[in-house]
Amino acid sequence: MPGTLLPAAHGSGTHGTGGHRPGTGAVPPPPGTGTAARWAVPPGHPAAAGARTPAQPQALWRRLAAPAGTIVAVGAAFAYVATVDPNEPGHYPACPLLRYTGIYCPGCGGLRSAHAFVHGDLGTALGANAVAVAGYGVFFVLWALWTVRAARAPATGPAATWRISVPPLLWWLTGASVLVFSVVRNLPLGSALAP
Repeated sequence: MPGTLLPAAHGSGTHGTGGHRPGTGAVPPPPGTGTAARWAVPPGHPAAAGARTPAQPQALWRRLAAPAGTIVAVGAAFAYVATVDPNEPGHYPACPLLRYTGIYCPGCGGLRSAHAFVHGDLGTALGANAVAVAGYGVFFVLWALWTVRAARAPATGPAATWRISVPPLLWWLTGASVLVFSVVRNLPLGSALAP
């Protein structure tokens, strides 16, 4: 009967153990499977060819949803910092490390840097937190690559996903650079890096 799985006949027919009986309509099990193959697939059944449902194309707006959502969220955060000036006290919480120890952490001056950056004052932004400004640039480059790759993706599910593989050495170099920056900005010779 087409479209149904049929039990393979067992017994000692004329074709040996595990063979089929003529006229039963069952397909004999593949060679080497013996009597363990209890079910046979009739010819033409989708399972016989290992048929799979093809992946549905992914619309362009779906592929661009994540990059667009990310840039909207980041843009909203920058717009808030541009509007609410961090140079005026009382708008943002103080850095706990600076407050209790007097030591600048790697993030100290980041809000002032973002405020100056949005207003086009790159010199002040670098003076407030140079690492943060470098971070803005890295973020924008990665976001642009993400957006372009999502737009050009073959539009089939997982193939449209883009992942970044960062070598461990680059992570170590980044961490070491941030550590050196943190130490130097707290020394008299690095006062230009202090916010």
